[in-house]
Amino acid sequence: MELGNDTQISEFLLLGFSEDPELQPIIFGIFLSMYLITVFGNLLIILAISSDSHLHTPMYFFLSNLSFVDICFTSTTIPKMLWNIQTQSKTITYEGCITQIYFLILFAVLDIFLLTVMAYDRFVAICHPLHYTVIMNPLLCGLLVLMSWIINILNSLLQSLMMLRLSFCTNFEIPHFFCELNHMVQLACSDTFLNTIVMYFAAVLLGGGPFAGIIYSYSKIVSSIRRISSAQGKYKAFSTCASHLSVVSLFYCTMLGVYLSSAATHSAHSSSTASVMYTVITPMLNPFIYSLRNKDMKRALKAFFVKGTV
Repeated sequence: MELGNDTQISEFLLLGFSEDPELQPIIFGIFLSMYLITVFGNLLIILAISSDSHLHTPMYFFLSNLSFVDICFTSTTIPKMLWNIQTQSKTITYEGCITQIYFLILFAVLDIFLLTVMAYDRFVAICHPLHYTVIMNPLLCGLLVLMSWIINILNSLLQSLMMLRLSFCTNFEIPHFFCELNHMVQLACSDTFLNTIVMYFAAVLLGGGPFAGIIYSYSKIVSSIRRISSAQGKYKAFSTCASHLSVVSLFYCTMLGVYLSSAATHSAHSSSTASVMYTVITPMLNPFIYSLRNKDMKRALKAFFVKGTV
């Protein structure tokens, strides 16, 4: 590892949560359990949807894509952390760090885009039920997912390439369990003004824009539900988007909590702990939210297990 004023660091140190050796097996067991639950739960959602023809609808098409992205999202960070604990090593190569940043941004913002597309789907289903099948046709659904991938691949590529222009000198410790973009920019010893501008512009455009779309969709949904005369009709309409609303609230509230806590305490350790919420907890809870609150998913999962047993 070469250090100097104008040299590049070949490795970084991921400090993780604790340096106490006695806590490492506990942390390893907790995160391994959460990772397996996340992968197994989201994989079940994908398999149940693909095996049940009744669920071959736009809403469940988007849900299966969300589950796939959640598996990829957690797989970007957790396996590396578990490997470091198992090998008692905290290092990650410079190339590995840039690669991790690329996929983290890709799948994190893809989550936001898919949640926005799902909000639009619920908006069309509740506000324009008679034209739902015409508007949400397979071509449009495929294009919405494809455009989400293309936009986020380009954004992730831009952010990663912007990192390559930075130089790192003597500070090579990352107070996190993964390479987080903002922390990496703060570690750089070269001028980071352009990186900061691009980072925050992308955050406002690709994070705030979809959030505004979700707010608009749900404002129209609430307006339409209020016009329904019967209480049963209101409940039925709301129940179709309750799971999605729960996931959106969980995702955005945890992300907001991470940045508010880090801004309030200025503690890297508290920021690292809080980031577990949106990088691990949210993807792990998504399958439970959609399966426990959805009769169609319960039926599909039951049929899938019965078919597998037979």
